[in-house]
Amino acid sequence: MPQPSALVTGSGGLIGSACVSFLIEHGWRVVGIDNNMREQFFGPAGSTAAVLQHLRVTFPNYRHVTIDIRDRQAVREVMRDERPDFIIHTAAQPSHDKAAAIPYEDFDVNAVGTLNLLVAARMYCADSPFCFTSTNKVYGDRPNLLPLVELPTRWDYADGRDGIGEDMSIDGCTHSLFGASKVAADVLCQEFGRYFGMPVGVFRGGCLTGPQHAAVELHGYLAYITRCAVHRRPYKVFGYKAKQVRDQIHSRDVAALFLAFHANPRPGEVYNLGGGRANSLSILETIALLAQRGYSLDWELTEDNRVGDHICYITDMSKARQHFPAWQMTYDVTRLVDELVAEQEVSLLRMQAV
Repeated sequence: MPQPSALVTGSGGLIGSACVSFLIEHGWRVVGIDNNMREQFFGPAGSTAAVLQHLRVTFPNYRHVTIDIRDRQAVREVMRDERPDFIIHTAAQPSHDKAAAIPYEDFDVNAVGTLNLLVAARMYCADSPFCFTSTNKVYGDRPNLLPLVELPTRWDYADGRDGIGEDMSIDGCTHSLFGASKVAADVLCQEFGRYFGMPVGVFRGGCLTGPQHAAVELHGYLAYITRCAVHRRPYKVFGYKAKQVRDQIHSRDVAALFLAFHANPRPGEVYNLGGGRANSLSILETIALLAQRGYSLDWELTEDNRVGDHICYITDMSKARQHFPAWQMTYDVTRLVDELVAEQEVSLLRMQAV
């Protein structure tokens, strides 16, 4: 039986690199696409160069292609040459704050780049399952319209709901330009699944994190706040009394869910993707967890929140669990934070040794 092949875009990023390593561990051959555009977006702190070098050195079954997904001819050529059995699309401009400053780049990468991949996939491997990492920002600030209750350390849903499901509307709300470009890509993926019958799955991620997260202030909250605590750097909180809530899911658990979709794809299906209530944290609760591990954070609160930012977002994962009952989340929030702290402790020791 020939070795299955996968194409992973954004292979140097958090989810992309986790998918590369996870698939290779499960017997796949992987081609990765990444041109380290994160460094252009966020500066040296956002660079994926070290991760890409690690993939090249560590995995003989990994081959790297440095192309821009906005280059439709280059995308077609890779898809034509590889004809992968599985496509995981994680490449993106990932920050809703940054998008306002670079609207053309944001839309071209997130929306047009996704269209280029979908068209090329339909041309050369239309039957290969295709996972798209969308975002909960497609819901804009509509989650903020839900009735909320203020608790001592967090905001929560006043109606007792467990989390936000896929039936929430994406219309009539403020998205940020990033949210709008991801809406375009999200709907394109649904349409290629439903109109053309392609096995395309849309995964609306919340806070996805893990040890390969090149986090910066504008993107990657949990990894970034952990880095600030361990390295004794100041941290700024934007509004909501530092009680805003996010649920966290580890990148390996995301990769495992994508592989479960490959085994049982559903054309044009949409899934919310996050850690759920058990893995939810407010910023105040995160600060307390870090303090328990010996790291007191130097932080300040600004009154102004980020435009379109969620006050409380907890993912309802029931649909994904129903469709993929064998999939299990392996990282609870304690294990997740401990891993991030350990990574930053190693990073600090390396810096001190130089």
